Amino acid sequence: MKRYGLILVLATLMLGINAGAHEIIKGTLKSKLYYPGTEREIQVYLPDAYDGKTPACLYVGLDGILCNAPNVMDSLIAVGKMPVTIGVFIQPGVIKDKDGNVVRYNRSNEFDMTTRTFVSFIEKEVLPWVESLTTARGFPIKLLYRGGGGMIFGLSSGGIAAFAAAWHRPELFSRVFSGVGTFVAMRGGNDLQAIVRKSEPRPLRIFLQDGTNDVWNPLFGHWYEGNRMLASALDFAGYDTRYDWSDCYHGVKRANEIFPEVMEWMWEGWPEAPRCGKTQNNLLDTMLVEGGRGWKPWLWVVKENENDVPTAVYPDSTLMVKAHPGSNCLWQYTIDENGNEQNGQPFYWLHSYDNSQLDVKAMTFDGAGNLWVVTKDVGIQICDQNGRVRGILKFPGTLDGSDMMRIEIHKDGINLYDRRGYIHTRQLYVTPPTPGITPKSQGQG
Repeated sequence: MKRYGLILVLATLMLGINAGAHEIIKGTLKSKLYYPGTEREIQVYLPDAYDGKTPACLYVGLDGILCNAPNVMDSLIAVGKMPVTIGVFIQPGVIKDKDGNVVRYNRSNEFDMTTRTFVSFIEKEVLPWVESLTTARGFPIKLLYRGGGGMIFGLSSGGIAAFAAAWHRPELFSRVFSGVGTFVAMRGGNDLQAIVRKSEPRPLRIFLQDGTNDVWNPLFGHWYEGNRMLASALDFAGYDTRYDWSDCYHGVKRANEIFPEVMEWMWEGWPEAPRCGKTQNNLLDTMLVEGGRGWKPWLWVVKENENDVPTAVYPDSTLMVKAHPGSNCLWQYTIDENGNEQNGQPFYWLHSYDNSQLDVKAMTFDGAGNLWVVTKDVGIQICDQNGRVRGILKFPGTLDGSDMMRIEIHKDGINLYDRRGYIHTRQLYVTPPTPGITPKSQGQG
């Protein structure tokens, strides 16, 4: 990477700009919704260029202020290398007893989890708290994070937390810098590279940093190898990425050295937002319609009833699939000539975040014999005839799938029916099932 620091300092001096002017507000936030009983320190950085009228972009830093971020942001904003941005620096939560002694450290539970809980906490608890503040100059705080205006950064467990936040909610954080991230077997981080390969691309710009000597705890895995595996998956899935691989150990030193350059690259091309790339996933590549990725909602007159046990029948009626409570594998049965279910086996293996129990909402087969499974939080998982997930589609907008009751495949794509009375339709290249027709065999695989 180029040596940006000296150039930045010289440019700032030549322009005669005060690049060190900013305000920092400190406070304590007590969580009520997502991490009950926890409290944490939060610092809010406000650059001198913020006028209280125009909403500012958002930068979230985990584990507090790292990499001299306020001063770096001052300098970049001063020379036009990044937009006016408000920084929110979040410490992990702790629970204290009546005497002020810490009885629970919540960092790994918050940061290493790969579900959307932490990003929901940021959106629903942290950001409203920040926007309730007033600056020393009497300005209200207005944030612009949608449309590419949000970035998040973290190191170690904060690194995977930053990535997971952007992964689940790219409309909030479309730019993410993860340093020495824990993409290892702590709380499911080692599974992310597989999910990235199978999921349709999200509109993200991603920077990963790690070093060959980063083995913080070999019990959980090799940090550097985990990061390289994720990088390989991101390249396969077509993301806008950059990497910094060195011989560094586990720590902040290397991230501190490259932070100004990473930040400049993160905001390159602003105000244009990051875009979805083109995946090499051969199932998704043949299915996705260029320019037609969006969902369209339609009001439906009949509301769906929730099924206790979602099921699906193979197009030629020779097989039946059922969800079994307590398992993330769907069971497949053969159906004899009298319609009896036989030879049941746990057959379709589905992905989940943090080894959590999946909530299967609906399923159906397409004309190729692939099983489409609507799973809350994860997405629509598409399995081949041999029971393996080959592709994962996102739900409409910010929906998590909890309202979805039925999925239907037709000649122009798919429909999702929810219990509120809406149809969500999406154009895809997919073959609908034909009753009585046996799909072409995919072999043993």
